[in-house]
Amino acid sequence: MTGISDIEAALEDVAAGRYSAVRFENGRASLVVNVAGLDIKARGQIEIAIKGKLLELDGVDKVDLVMTAEKVERRLIAIGSGKGGVGKSTLSVNLAIAMRQLGRKVGMVDADIYGPSQPRLLNCEGKRPEAEGQQLIPVANRYDVPVLSMGHLAKPGQAIAWRGPMAGKALEQLVDAHWGETEELIVDLPPGTGDVQLSMMQNHKPVGAVIISTPQDLALMDATRAVDLFGQANIPIIGMVENMAGYQCPHCGEVSDPFGSGGAEAAAKTMGMPFLGRVPLDMEIRKASDGGVPPAATDGPQGLAFREIALRLATWLDNQKPD
Repeated sequence: MTGISDIEAALEDVAAGRYSAVRFENGRASLVVNVAGLDIKARGQIEIAIKGKLLELDGVDKVDLVMTAEKVERRLIAIGSGKGGVGKSTLSVNLAIAMRQLGRKVGMVDADIYGPSQPRLLNCEGKRPEAEGQQLIPVANRYDVPVLSMGHLAKPGQAIAWRGPMAGKALEQLVDAHWGETEELIVDLPPGTGDVQLSMMQNHKPVGAVIISTPQDLALMDATRAVDLFGQANIPIIGMVENMAGYQCPHCGEVSDPFGSGGAEAAAKTMGMPFLGRVPLDMEIRKASDGGVPPAATDGPQGLAFREIALRLATWLDNQKPD
């Protein structure tokens, strides 16, 4: 007659290390299965395998499974700018990829509800997220950085003409998705200091924010407003990044500064915050980004600046004391 030892022996073949609390009474086998790290497809497969294996045993008429997974505490890192056109989305995706290369479990939230660009940058346009219950399942891509964006939900080229509350609801769906074992979410915020930023700070409380600006005075004025907004919500500023910092002529090698030089670094010093690094104005970064190949994912020199900034970001995160 089948006993618990027989059931456990059968489970070793299909769920080794994942089962516990095995019971068997009146033809009914019950157990707890740890499904941490498994996506919805893998969870279904292990359930089918367990039931199939146990129902082959003499006297087992029914199998009850309880699936559990430890709750992962995720940290959100907001990437803000105060204005558009300064390269915030490009910085966000390259930081996410570079941090993934450092071995971190990173995901990407494209919170720019009205102008999503991460599907193009991560080369996953046209893919729609599946759902598990009420939760969206992030879209996979070749860079192993799961991502969710309104660009995955809206039709290509569709204008998203929503008022603030609807945009806030959409952001909630993206953040409160089924992120699995992802521990850190890079949040690519829209430009400005409006409803989406307020919803993010009030409902999801990032652990910190990275501010990006070009060196020119107009961009720095808006970046200062973004810093002030995060300060009002008591969200630490991790540091500032200067983008489009110097252009090297591909023909003569001379470096010029069409947007100025050192403005963001000087502003960071004035405001008493760390300066995380600068990214040059480089045609290859633009071409690679448009082609869905973020420079941080390659061995080229264009990715070096992003990797250095990502290392400083990772160091800051590791130095934070848990709540």
